[in-house]
Amino acid sequence: MKVLALKIAYDGAPFCGFARQPGQSTVQGELEHALALVLRREVPTVCAGRTDAGVHARGQVVSFEVSEEELAGFEPRRLLRSLNALTPDGISVREAWVAPDGFSARFDATAREYRYFFCVDEQPPVFMTGLSWYVGELDVAAMERASRCLIGEHDFKSFCKAVSAVDKPTCRNLMEVSFADEELFGERLVVMRVVGSSFLHSMVRTLAGTLAMVGQGKRPESWVADVLAACDRAAAGECAPAAGLVFWDVRYE
Repeated sequence: MKVLALKIAYDGAPFCGFARQPGQSTVQGELEHALALVLRREVPTVCAGRTDAGVHARGQVVSFEVSEEELAGFEPRRLLRSLNALTPDGISVREAWVAPDGFSARFDATAREYRYFFCVDEQPPVFMTGLSWYVGELDVAAMERASRCLIGEHDFKSFCKAVSAVDKPTCRNLMEVSFADEELFGERLVVMRVVGSSFLHSMVRTLAGTLAMVGQGKRPESWVADVLAACDRAAAGECAPAAGLVFWDVRYE
């Protein structure tokens, strides 16, 4: 068997997350349904990183196996046209390519990048309301200083959904947490960029919610290190809304 890979983007709002669920509209379920119509068989897929309900993606990568016969008829443009015609609004298949033998979108990824969008205008957003978390003013410099303790390999149990951490390893390697000012449609944003080898369930949203409390002056900068050391979800801040999170990119070596 050979492997094809797809890069897809999606608006997470209409879907019950990425992973297939019986009786629910999910990104994976809709994509696999479209692939089944094209290839006339069931097509199990593997993704670079599952996203929760309401979380968006710009550069999700999906891989699946094909036969030599199916690969012989592979034309990227035709496959893209077919899949985009067969998937619902909110999903866009952007690229298709032949991957190396044995390639896995999940296990061959060396880094994943997420971006979280905070709206920091004085008034609630109009254009970015479905793509950001309205928090008002933030002390971004304080958030940057507070985030430094998170870089490197740590136990991030405090920053993941408690039930998902039961009897599972919670150490992860966080390579970067950085912040940038942006303006879109005249609305002021702070964009948090987070890069890591892999992430726990709701980890980036909990990082965003925790660091936002520092930026709002509700907690001191030193509190984030205490949260990390606690290895207890109850020690951290809230899980930030899904609408502000975008699975931005995946790196492969």
